[in-house]
Amino acid sequence: MGKRLDTRLSEADRLALEQVVRKSPDWRARERARTLLLLSQPLLSREVAQLQNLNIETVRVTWQRWVREGMDALVDKPRSGAPRKLDAAAVDRLVQWAQEKPSTAVELLQRHTEAQGVPVKTYTLIRALKAKGLVWKRTRHSLKKREMKPSSPSRARGSTS
Repeated sequence: MGKRLDTRLSEADRLALEQVVRKSPDWRARERARTLLLLSQPLLSREVAQLQNLNIETVRVTWQRWVREGMDALVDKPRSGAPRKLDAAAVDRLVQWAQEKPSTAVELLQRHTEAQGVPVKTYTLIRALKAKGLVWKRTRHSLKKREMKPSSPSRARGSTS
């Protein structure tokens, strides 16, 4: 038989976890909150893991983090990754250039490369500008036909008889 964790939650914690399950945009936080709520019922860790299709160790680690960190245990910690290709100064400079004169992404990329020398992909540049609130769309040429010429005057006179 499995060992049952002492998983009593206060009423305030239970209400906060239920709120996270209902309203949090982060699916991981919702899943962890559901795990904690299930653990507070008379269920074994193994049963909670089966109900949620999780590994039993994941259930145990979730509870241990909850005991240590409280509500902070629900959200992911920042992860390390590759450094940004565009630093804050470069992004600010690109935003300034884009606001001064409407340019294509390729023109901004060329200007950036000439000024700083750090090559980046066009999509990286567009993503950085979008994060700063700029709307970025590709230039489109109109495919509409030119306005139709007015009908000939002889036809117009003939139809008014």
